[in-house]
Formats: sequence, C-alpha cells, structure tokens
Amino acid sequence: MDHDHATPETLLDLARDRLPPAEKAEVERHVAGCEDCRRAVEVERGLDGLLDTALPRRAAPPSLVRRIEARLERQPRRGLVVVAGVAAGVIAIAAFLLVWSIRRDTTRVLLREAVNDHLRVIHAARPVEIESNEMQQIKPWFTGRLDFAPGLAFQGDAEFTLRGAAVGWFVDRKCAVYVFARGPHAITLVVMPAADLDWPRRSRARERGFETLLWREGDLAYGLVSDADAADLGKLAERLTPR
Repeated sequence: MDHDHATPETLLDLARDRLPPAEKAEVERHVAGCEDCRRAVEVERGLDGLLDTALPRRAAPPSLVRRIEARLERQPRRGLVVVAGVAAGVIAIAAFLLVWSIRRDTTRVLLREAVNDHLRVIHAARPVEIESNEMQQIKPWFTGRLDFAPGLAFQGDAEFTLRGAAVGWFVDRKCAVYVFARGPHAITLVVMPAADLDWPRRSRARERGFETLLWREGDLAYGLVSDADAADLGKLAERLTPR
C-alpha cells in the first residue's frame, strides 16, 4: 500500500471483515504500522459493537404467548413428538419476535446507524476524501466510485458551508457522504439508493444527543445528523431537496 492512509471505505471493509484474503492481509500490514488507520478501525469496530448491543429487545405480546401455550398443551405428549413440537414452537416464536422487533424498530435502527456514521466522520483522521466547497468539483469525483448519481440541488452558502465529501457505507450499501458546517457545528449528510430499505418519508428525532432528520425523495434516501439545532437541519433539508 503506497499511500499514507488507507481510504475510509477500505478501513470500514476491514473492520467488518469484507475484504478478500489477499487484500485483507495487505491492509492489515498497513494498519499495523499506521496509528491513524489502526485507531480508525478500532473506532469502527467499537461503534458497530455498540450498535449491536444497543438494539432494543421486545417481549412477546401476552396474547401471543397465551395462544402458543394453549396450542402446545393440545399437542400429543409422546417422547420425541413433544420435543419436536416444543422445538418448532420455540423456533416459530424466535422468528416471529425477530421480524416483529425489526419492523417495529426499523426507523430507530436507521437513526442509530446515521448517528454512528456521523461519529465516524467527525472522529476520523480524514473526515472527507475530497476537500472542497465547490459542488462542481465534488460531483465528478463520485463518478466511478458509486453506482448512482448523488447530485444535490444545494451548493452550499454562507449559512451552511460545504466542506467536502467521501464515500461511505450505510447498512449494506455504499453511500455519498457530504460534510457541511453551520458555525462551529459539523453536519453530515448521507445519500443512498432507497431500494429495499424501509426508509421513512420523513422522520425527525433526537438520538444520543444529536439531531437527526431522515427523508426520502424519489429513489434516494437522505439523512442529516448534527449537534446543531433541529431548526437548522430543517432549513438545510429544504435547500437540499427543494420541491
């Protein structure tokens, strides 16, 4: 690896064990000798671990528990038949609870991932891969790095200054990451294809001390995160996707 730092995308792939064996070995050798990259990988793994352990756990509704218990009581109590029936019931309950919990908390999970991505950016050794306040420089930079066009209507202004951009990952897909500034506050924007994501049409919330705003326009999903005021995020969102 002949550059000073691995790209954020490569470090994220290493942290999530998504690199081919040969490339993984090369990146691991680089990380072993680069303090900034090693710290970035550790932060990424720590944030992923926090996200995994922080997912909500929901109990089954009492009515569902009663129905399953009644059904099991009606099953023949003969050796392996009972064992198999109980095992099937347990598996069914687990599958139901998993789907039920995911559907119930999809937006919350997306909000947490958006905040995690914001923290990755602001604590990274290089928050952006291309530093520029000119959208005409950033737009062609994404060509060949993404399989969609993340063009924005807003170019940045004196109130919301564009700092630069990078390629990131959100859940299971590549995304465009833009960094804006509102005074001393950093604002991150992620843009990605919305296909197969249960992305809300519009959702505003405060998550772990950060203001978050998720919305969808056409085939693209957008997410803003910052410690700036919620009203500021609303104003920026209006400029990013004017109707």
